[in-house]
Amino acid sequence: MHPISIRGQPNRTNAIDQRKGAKRQVKSTATEEMETLGASDLSIALIGPEVQSRTTVANVLAGHQVGTTREYAQYPDLDEVPLLMEQNPDVVIVDLDSNPEYALDLVESICVHGAATVMVYSTQTDSNLMIRCMRAGAREYLTYPFAPGTMAEALVRASVRRPTSRPEKKVAGKLLVFFGAKGGSGVTTLASNFAVLLARESGKNTLLIDLDLPLGDAALTLGITAEYSTVDALQNANRLDSNFLSKLLRKYSPSLSVLGSPGRFAKMETSKEAIDRLISVARQDFDYVVVDSGSRLDLTSTALFEEAATLYLVTQVSIPELRNSNRLISEFFAGEISKVEVVLNRYAPSLLGVDEEHITKALTKPARWKIPDDHATALRTQNTATPLALSDSQISRMICRMARAACGLPETAEKRKRIIGLF
Repeated sequence: MHPISIRGQPNRTNAIDQRKGAKRQVKSTATEEMETLGASDLSIALIGPEVQSRTTVANVLAGHQVGTTREYAQYPDLDEVPLLMEQNPDVVIVDLDSNPEYALDLVESICVHGAATVMVYSTQTDSNLMIRCMRAGAREYLTYPFAPGTMAEALVRASVRRPTSRPEKKVAGKLLVFFGAKGGSGVTTLASNFAVLLARESGKNTLLIDLDLPLGDAALTLGITAEYSTVDALQNANRLDSNFLSKLLRKYSPSLSVLGSPGRFAKMETSKEAIDRLISVARQDFDYVVVDSGSRLDLTSTALFEEAATLYLVTQVSIPELRNSNRLISEFFAGEISKVEVVLNRYAPSLLGVDEEHITKALTKPARWKIPDDHATALRTQNTATPLALSDSQISRMICRMARAACGLPETAEKRKRIIGLF
């Protein structure tokens, strides 16, 4: 979204020339405070679909000689707000009347994504609307047309609130996607336990998202239930931001949150835009975002596969799954081949009847991970809804290696040497 105009601070010499012969006006106390507090270098984003009122506000700002004012002739989409806030405006002024409900969502999103002072202007003096604006995060409610001194006083308060230094831009969280070559490959078990161990080993905020709709079992695998689900996030993609997403999540551990599939069958069509929005918001707040995408080929066109740091292709050593893996790598993951790590699940070399050379040839690349076949342990954890990660087994040790590699740690933790005293 680009501004329609950018107004800088007027040239003082020209301004003096223009005022020659005109009636001199006494500066208000607020205007003097603006100069004292440095409000003259405020950067302002003015968002107003209604031309006349926006132009009037812009002229008022120009009269107060603020730094730079960027005018926007329409409300930005909510997913454009992070881009807008990259301009680091000190103040964002929003026209409330053109679309009050959307304007409120916009105010809330702006407050989530930046430290700017948000002001709204409206011809209405409805106290309920004022309260809603304040709850959304607006610091000033300006009634239009403005009374003398109103804007100057609001800008003074904004100058006081302005931080002395701006926080560094947060790097987007690392996206890790699990995808199955065929239904029943064990994607959910691996993704869920991987998320548990990744959160534990890295000690960083991790989010597990179940996109294996409509029948995903990631939350069930971890033994948790939640009031909200992935469907709630996708159905409200137009208002999805950090604050809204946080209300949908269920905490599994201090460093792991889960957004599971719904407990009941939910019919819905998921759009690429909604999924992209969910992933974008999730990566703003979490260091690691782990996604269980099941075997959904419709997700290959979303941000999941383009922005993923690693794509874990989960398969087993059987003719159908090796064939599917070959087709997926050749047709869908060809452009992302460097990101793909093949995971052979339920791997039992003595029972396969297929040697390593033929497996590698079928996959077109060597398998990066081989999860041992431990049917008894897997069945026990499924029946008790207890994650594999909570007990020591061949499976959990291998998944732990995967998790440690994903967060940049040595695959195997060094054992502490016992120091035995000499006396």
